[in-house]
Amino acid sequence: MVDYQKLFRALPENFLLIAPDADATIVDNTDSHVAVSLKNREEVVGKPFFEAYPATNQNEGAIIADSHEHVRRHLEPHTMPLIRYDLERPAEQGGGFEQRYWQATHYPLLDEQGQLLHILQRTQDVTAQYLAEQQRQLLQRELDEAQARTAFILQSLPVLVATLQPSGEADFFNQRWLDFTGRTLAESVGWGWLDDLHPDDRPTVEAAWQEASQSATEYQVEYRLRRHDGQYRWILVRAVPRLGADGQPTLWVGGGTDIHEQKQMVQELLTSNEEQAALSDQAYRAYQLAEQQRSTFYNLFVQTPAMICILRGPEHRFEFVNPEYQKLFPHRDLIGQPVAEALPEVIEQGFVDLLNNVYETGEPFIGNEMSIMLDQNGDGQLHQRYLNFTYQLFKEAEQKAGITVFAFDVTSLVEARKFLENRAGAPNA
Repeated sequence: MVDYQKLFRALPENFLLIAPDADATIVDNTDSHVAVSLKNREEVVGKPFFEAYPATNQNEGAIIADSHEHVRRHLEPHTMPLIRYDLERPAEQGGGFEQRYWQATHYPLLDEQGQLLHILQRTQDVTAQYLAEQQRQLLQRELDEAQARTAFILQSLPVLVATLQPSGEADFFNQRWLDFTGRTLAESVGWGWLDDLHPDDRPTVEAAWQEASQSATEYQVEYRLRRHDGQYRWILVRAVPRLGADGQPTLWVGGGTDIHEQKQMVQELLTSNEEQAALSDQAYRAYQLAEQQRSTFYNLFVQTPAMICILRGPEHRFEFVNPEYQKLFPHRDLIGQPVAEALPEVIEQGFVDLLNNVYETGEPFIGNEMSIMLDQNGDGQLHQRYLNFTYQLFKEAEQKAGITVFAFDVTSLVEARKFLENRAGAPNA
C-alpha cells in the first residue's frame, strides 16, 4: 500500500497543507517546506496558520488571510502578491532573522461532491530573483541618470559636436550644430551634412579625413560651413577616434568652433603689406598651435578643444575641471573649492560678480578678449591673460544647479594683433 503521507512529504517543492477552517489549521507540510521555513514539523502541524507562522505586520497578514478566503469562497487557485516574510534562525544556527521574499499560490483540494477538503499552499522563495531585480533597477536608474547627465553636458557645450562611423558617415549632431545649420537631425546624418560644406573646401576636408582615418590619428581641418541664414562661416574642426581592441577606430567624436572673425581678421591684416602679412600669418599659426595644444579631443569632457569647468551651486564650487583649464593654475587644487577661495585674485576683477549675475538671472555671459590677471605660478605675481569665454547656467530637475564655463585663451592672438596695430601706426623707417 502506498504511503501517501510519506510521498507528499517527499515532494521536491515547498507545499503546506491547510484545513479549510477559519483558523487555517496546518495539517502537514513537505520536507522541503520544513527546510526553507526553518521550523520543525512538530512546531507547526495542528496549529492555526498565524500561530505557526506569525505575520510580521498587519498588511502581510491581511494579504495571506484574503488569499485563504478567496479559495474558500470561489474554490479556485489564488496567487498572492509578492510579500516579504523574514525567517527567524534557530539559536543553534546563530539566531537572528534572514530576509526573505516569497511568491505563494493557494490551490483548493475538493472531494467528489466538489466540497473543499483542504487548501494547498505552494510557496516559492524568490529572494534571489527579487534582490537581483532590485539591483538591476538600481543600476538601470544609475545608468539612466549617467546617460541623461552625459546628454545634458553634450547638448550644453557651446561647441558644434558630431559623431561619425569609421566609414565617415555621421550618425549624430548636437543641437548647437543643428541650430547653426538650421537643419534637422534626419537631414544631417549620413552624408547630408556635406550639403552645407562649401564646395571649394571639399577636397581639403576629404584629404584630411583620408589621412586621419588611415592612420587612426587626430583629425583637424578648417572649412566653411553654411549657417542657417545662408552665410558661410569658417569653423575649426577636430575629431579623435575611439579605438577598439584591434587598434582600429570604432567611432569618431568631433567638435567644431566658429573661428570666422579670427580668420577674417588675419586675412585683413595680411592685405596691409608684406611685413604685416608675414607677422599676421605667424600670429594665426600661433593661434592654431595654441588651440591644438589646449585640447586634443580625446573625449568630449576630458580633452575637449577648449577650457571647460563646471561650477556647482550658488557658491560656484569647482565640480569638474578639464586639463586645459587646470593648465592655467598648475599649482592649485581647484576641485571642491568655491571660486572665491580657489582664485581670490579674480574677486576684485569682477568675475565672481559676473558668475553671481548669471546664476541669479539665468542670462548667459559672453566675454570676448577679456583681460584677467592670474597668479599662474603660485608666487603671488599676477600675469595678464586674454580669454574668450562663456558663462552659462545649467539646471537639474528644473532647478538651478550651477554654471558651465567654456573658454579659449587668446592671449597670443591679442598680443599679436596689438603688435601689428602698433607697427601699422608707426612711421616708416
